[in-house]
Amino acid sequence: MGKIVLTDRTKGLISIVVVMLIWGSSFSITKTVVMEVRPFVFATLRHLMACAVLLPFYLRQRRKVKQQLPYKKLVLMGLAGITIYYGFFNSAMVYIPASMGALVEGLIPVAIAIPAAIILKEHLAPKSIAGIILCVTGVILVGFVGAPKGAPHALLGSVLMLLAVCCWSGYTLLSRSIKETDTLLATSVSTFIGTALLLPVAAVDVYYHGMPEISGRAWAGMAYLAIFASALAYFLYNRALESLPAAQVGNFLNLNPVIGALIAMIFLKDTFTGWQMAGGVLVLAGIWLSSKRVSNKQ
Repeated sequence: MGKIVLTDRTKGLISIVVVMLIWGSSFSITKTVVMEVRPFVFATLRHLMACAVLLPFYLRQRRKVKQQLPYKKLVLMGLAGITIYYGFFNSAMVYIPASMGALVEGLIPVAIAIPAAIILKEHLAPKSIAGIILCVTGVILVGFVGAPKGAPHALLGSVLMLLAVCCWSGYTLLSRSIKETDTLLATSVSTFIGTALLLPVAAVDVYYHGMPEISGRAWAGMAYLAIFASALAYFLYNRALESLPAAQVGNFLNLNPVIGALIAMIFLKDTFTGWQMAGGVLVLAGIWLSSKRVSNKQ
């Protein structure tokens, strides 16, 4: 049998699907951990673990690749994609169910596709536009139906999650703009910087509130998020952005509400209705449509 050769585009598609499976599970795990550990302390501990995982790979790669790194953009990536994003994300998960968080985050594609077209001059083909419309329609359908009844802070949680969405859009566009930079180095350095910027915030939190007592289950959840959802998934996400347009990668992020809601239903007993299933079908249809080959002018 001949050796199977994967194109860069195929590798990019595989990478983003794996990322979606990992990140889809992160909502339920985050919801479990954030009930014990305050948002910024949680984000800091998680990313200190992620840095420990990334450090040996970074040092080995730095010896091989003598590339000058775009530190200004990496600082902005760390700030947007680690420090501020996880501050908003973890805080939002205090107030809303895991399934609701997943569904609100499904609005990321619009937050990526429109700026990508304007700033990065990425061409939006008709199929991509149709895919975005289907995806967003599905998310809105599921989001309205899935809104928790009588939750007093649901609006606050949703607003915090929308702010996290805006941060992720910025991270994605920055990552796409440095696609010539080594993926492992860019992922590692931006994570190191974002974690360093979290440290003083967490220190102030611990000073005023003390260090929380953390159960073995919460430590295990943070370890999973650090190794898979942070270190591995960020690397694969940035690799996907090297070979796929930002708008197309953004469309794949719509798998998050489907996977996230399903996992929350199974493990956290969140409700999942027929309308949510219908919305999920629309999301999957939009992803399939947007994954067709698109022409991008770069």
